[in-house]
Amino acid sequence: MTRTLNNKWFRTAKEYLVITLGILLYTVGWSVFLTPNNLIGGGVSGISAILQYATGIKMGYTYFAINVVLLVTSFLIIGPAFGVKTIYAIVMASIGLNVFQDIIPAGIIQDFALSNGKLMSAIIGGIMSGIGIGMSISQGGSTGGTDIVALIIAKYRNISPGRLLLTMNVIIIASSLLVPSFTADGERIAFVEKFVTAVYGMIIVSVDGHVVDLYLAGSKQSVQLFILSRKYAEIADMVSNGLHRGVTLLDGEGWYTKEPAKVLMVITRKTELNLLLRSVKTIDPSAFLSISSVTGVYGQGFDTFKGKALPTDESPQV
Repeated sequence: MTRTLNNKWFRTAKEYLVITLGILLYTVGWSVFLTPNNLIGGGVSGISAILQYATGIKMGYTYFAINVVLLVTSFLIIGPAFGVKTIYAIVMASIGLNVFQDIIPAGIIQDFALSNGKLMSAIIGGIMSGIGIGMSISQGGSTGGTDIVALIIAKYRNISPGRLLLTMNVIIIASSLLVPSFTADGERIAFVEKFVTAVYGMIIVSVDGHVVDLYLAGSKQSVQLFILSRKYAEIADMVSNGLHRGVTLLDGEGWYTKEPAKVLMVITRKTELNLLLRSVKTIDPSAFLSISSVTGVYGQGFDTFKGKALPTDESPQV
């Protein structure tokens, strides 16, 4: 019982640590590369940036206010566990979007962002934002806003979150052309420059959405292992009890020796592969392993099917 509680606490702490690092990357990307260049991204952060350039109100305040409304939806549809993590992520992001604009030295912003031009800043800022969002989503959290909408839709339809985010973000960026914008010095930005900024915004959300998909695909990639060992029982217990993954025991026969053999089939996340290999080597250094990547794994502990089930023979026909 104590061991189970410790494992649960460790898993929860790990999830919040990854979410925190993701939010840190997300807010630093905005504060260093995007906001100083008056660039516009997507989602609630993009709306908040538009309002900051128009009114001078820092992004963090409007980011938090807009997300409070959307949190109700996440509680009702996605569930309370997601809601708690999302609240945490939104509060951290709201604080970071305000604080980092003040504490990051102007010299760093000048050297890393302003001196390299808007295109480079848009690409780097988009990459940092995408990784940050991906890290948060991978742990069941969200940076709020359109991320919540994308996750709700992805829960019922097999559509990538990155593609959904891209569509919504394009609409938000296009709307920035209708709102007046000012630099930090109070100088009004001309429409032509706003149009160019909107183009950069499209680059940002394109990079952002692509990086989100890449990160999530990498974190969910699975591998299939066949393990042949005389200590198959010990290895099976280790995989089942230690790594909490399912094991299938298959009967085999060595064609050369003509002796019966036991084969373990294990499917696990690629991120857990190194730990599994080290554990197997500890039990049986001479074990024979075959590893292959799998396209998709559905079931307990992995992905779930989305969409409605096909009608069975017992279902009424129309």
